Amino acid sequence: MRYTPRSQGRKLIIPSFFFIIALCVLAFINEIRFGSLLSFGRCALSNVPMTNGSSETPLLSSSSSSSGGDEIRILVGILTLPDQYPRRHFLRMIYGTQAIPNGVKIDVKFVFCNLTKEDQKVLVALEIMRYDDIIILNCNENMNKGKTYTYFSSLPDLFNETDSPNPPYHYIMKADDDIYIRLENLVASLKPLPREDLYYGYVIPFSWDIAVWLKDSDIPKKHLEGPEDKVFGDWMKEGKRGKNRFNAKWSMYNFPEPPTKCTHELWPDTIAVHLLKNQEKWIRILNYFNVTSNLKPSKLYHIP
Repeated sequence: MRYTPRSQGRKLIIPSFFFIIALCVLAFINEIRFGSLLSFGRCALSNVPMTNGSSETPLLSSSSSSSGGDEIRILVGILTLPDQYPRRHFLRMIYGTQAIPNGVKIDVKFVFCNLTKEDQKVLVALEIMRYDDIIILNCNENMNKGKTYTYFSSLPDLFNETDSPNPPYHYIMKADDDIYIRLENLVASLKPLPREDLYYGYVIPFSWDIAVWLKDSDIPKKHLEGPEDKVFGDWMKEGKRGKNRFNAKWSMYNFPEPPTKCTHELWPDTIAVHLLKNQEKWIRILNYFNVTSNLKPSKLYHIP
C-alpha cells in the first residue's frame, strides 16, 4: 500500500498530541514538587538567622556587662598604699584568674590616697593606663583616721554617670590587700539577700544606698577615728541603718594561725580569708583551694 503525504501527516499529529499532553502533566507534577520543596525549605530555614548586615539576631551573641542588665553588680575596693606595686600585681593574678558566673559584674579596684612622690606619679599613672583599676582619693594616707569613710562617701560622686545603671553597683565592699576573696562564693552568698539597707558584716559588704547615706549624713563626719570595722558599726547603729543584717563570719575568717576567736580551719565553703601577711600563708591558701587546677598543658612549660 502506498502512503500519501496527507495520511502520513495524520499519523504524526496523533502521537505528537499525546506527547505534548504528557509534557504538560510532567511539568504540572514538577511544579507541585518544586512548590512543596520551597515550602519545606522556608520551614527549615525559618529559624536560621540571616547574616551579612541583616537586622535578624546573629548566630552567636554575647551580653555586655556595661548594658546594665547584669543580675548582680559588685564593687570590691582593696585599700592599699601607692608603693605596693608587687602586691597589686599579685592580686590582679589572684582575682583575674577566678571564674565569674554569667550575668555577674565584679569590679576590683585598688584604693589609696593622694600620691606624694615623683616616682608614684609615673608608675601609678602607667598602672592606670594599663589596668584602669585604681581609685585615688583626695586624702592623706592613714590607717584609722577616716580613709574608709572617704572611700565609701566618695563612691556616689565617682560613679554618677548618667548612662550607667542605677544603682551602678548593688553591693560595695572594702577589703585589705592581705585578704583572699573567692568571688564565686561571694556572689552566691549575696544573691538571695536584700539590695537595700543591707549590712553584711565582717569585711563590710553593704548595699549601695548606704554609701549614699554616708555621703550625705553628718553622723560619720563626727566620728572618723578608731578601728575601721568598729567605727563603721557605730555609724550604722547611730544612723539606724543596716536593718537587713547578715553575719558571714563563719565563711569569712582570719588565717587559722595563730588561733583566735576570729579564726578556724580552712573549709571548702570559704568566702574570704584575712590576715595573709606573708607569701607562705598565701601559698597555703592557694594550694588548699587548688587555684591552679585549670592550668592547661602545653609544650611551653613543665610544672611538676
